[in-house]
Amino acid sequence: MTIDIDKLDEAQLQDLNRRIVERLRFLQQMRAHNAMLKLSIGDCVTFTGNDGQEVRGRVVRYNRKTVTVLTDSGEQWRVSPGILCKMGSEKEIVSNVITLPRP
Repeated sequence: MTIDIDKLDEAQLQDLNRRIVERLRFLQQMRAHNAMLKLSIGDCVTFTGNDGQEVRGRVVRYNRKTVTVLTDSGEQWRVSPGILCKMGSEKEIVSNVITLPRP
């Protein structure tokens, strides 16, 4: 599909712009949704923090556009699911979380 934008008037260009922005937002939401589907509550993940350091933690909550990650040091981060990397299986990960027996 080819659109000759030189032949469009201002109103048509504004409408085209609105539709393009709408479509880009939809595609971004779909990417985030697909990335979120690959994560489960309790998954161990890593990501790069604001200071460039690697942050490790566990997924504790799904939000509308982000995922809440609880770090080993107790900090909570709301992170776009697209920047998270799953870590190895839970048995391979050393953390300060202790599983208590159920009464």
